[in-house]
Amino acid sequence: MHHSHPKVAAPPPPDASGGAVDISDGKRGKKRGNYNCGRCGQPKKGHVCNVKTPISAAVTAVATAISTDSSHYAVSASSSASALRKAAPSRLRRALSFDDFDDGGAAISSGGIDASEMEDRTVGDSFADADDDLDLKMDLDLDLDSCGLPASLRWEVLRRLPPVGLLAAAQVSKGWRETAKRLWKAAEELRLRVPANVRVGFVASMLQKCPGIVRLSLRMESDFDSTMLACIAFSCSNLEYMEVSMSDGATNRINGGELGRFVADKRSLKCLKMEGCSNLGGFVLCSASLSTLWLSDLHSLSKMVFNCPQLREISLEFSRQENDSTDLTTMIEGLGRNCSRLQNIHIAALRLSHAAVLALTAAQLRGLRMLSLVLGSEITDASVAAIASSYPNLELLDLSGSGISDSGIGIICNVFPETLSRLLLALCPNVTSSGIQFATAQLPLLELMDCGMTICDPDSLNPTTDEDNCKPQETSSTNMHLTNQKLIIKHSHLKKLSLWGCSGLDALYLNCPQLNDLNLNSCRNLHP
Repeated sequence: MHHSHPKVAAPPPPDASGGAVDISDGKRGKKRGNYNCGRCGQPKKGHVCNVKTPISAAVTAVATAISTDSSHYAVSASSSASALRKAAPSRLRRALSFDDFDDGGAAISSGGIDASEMEDRTVGDSFADADDDLDLKMDLDLDLDSCGLPASLRWEVLRRLPPVGLLAAAQVSKGWRETAKRLWKAAEELRLRVPANVRVGFVASMLQKCPGIVRLSLRMESDFDSTMLACIAFSCSNLEYMEVSMSDGATNRINGGELGRFVADKRSLKCLKMEGCSNLGGFVLCSASLSTLWLSDLHSLSKMVFNCPQLREISLEFSRQENDSTDLTTMIEGLGRNCSRLQNIHIAALRLSHAAVLALTAAQLRGLRMLSLVLGSEITDASVAAIASSYPNLELLDLSGSGISDSGIGIICNVFPETLSRLLLALCPNVTSSGIQFATAQLPLLELMDCGMTICDPDSLNPTTDEDNCKPQETSSTNMHLTNQKLIIKHSHLKKLSLWGCSGLDALYLNCPQLNDLNLNSCRNLHP
């Protein structure tokens, strides 16, 4: 006898978020959804409902940033602009934006996570203005799921989930899966930690989920090479912001030619921040859109050509190695010729000299407002005079690690009393308490001042000194002026003052009603 066998429903395809859907969904088949109208209860077939339900607040602009950490998930409301301002802090020095020291980078996790949990736990998405990309003005309340939940409410629920929850929600039903898929497509920001045991295919899969990405932040625990860079270039056609930070065990293998091609191809790229650039060798950057460039760990560059007419901010940090052969004078001359709109400059290099400062002053960058030249021990009071004569409108001046003295501070006070609000003179051994006190008295707009390790006791730099010995140590008469220094500061606008490591101070008097941040770490000779 011939027996007919019931047909087994084929399993549905994987969900849009990359996770497999439970095969039991195929057995429910036609039982999904509701055959009755969600408004009046009448059968849907041939039915036109006249009952109107107001559209929920989902049609308003969505600006919710969802960020993940290795141990918790944080949900915060922020606009697209604030997401850029509160990018994840890294080892890149932020001398040009001291007011943004808040910790907004919870999405880049630093703890170790199993590779199997990677996709669930290390993605931070920002669904900003998603309603502009998705037509939510249509009557979404007509689309009900099996629980009777309107699509507009489903959107509001799912957009508040962390990525791990969003991936799980996509397996509930077809309606939830479609909503999750649309949320991934609406994401504009991706913050991703790439462990050492994860291949480039994982990053590619995550980028394919979010075709509308404009801001990308990568925390590399594996090597960053040309394959990864090509994957980003192929998947993120509208990329505007990219930051690559490197863990201690990771290596950035990108060379100058690869970086130059990437910048030239990304015509919408406005901000590029990259760590570990020790293998560049030399580069030529040409971009009509790039406005912010941060590169760190540079070393012995044979050539540095910048053809970026829209560049407003540049930060270049060189490795602290004595054998660095980079010609900073030629580089600065090129910046002056091709990047005339520069407003913020930060250069940290041991090879900074008075000649490099003269090249900068000859560039005549009329819009320059923030200047940071760090670790240049050959920068002297003459360099300060050249800077003051060419750029009288500076708002921030950072000469930490330079050789300037109290005379240079006098020049600063004479030229910048109406503009300068942030002055940083850390690690300047020729500056005394008198110069610091004079600066606070003559710069009425000063809000931030850093004089760390400036007023130092010579014995504190001696590794043989016994720090546990509580007995007062004898000091020679030649070093007496370095140890017994007193500082009196009276200022009505000063908000942040750093005197870290000033072991030569033995007395401090402050009258600063606006002061909310005071650093006195390692001021061991300061008496209560």
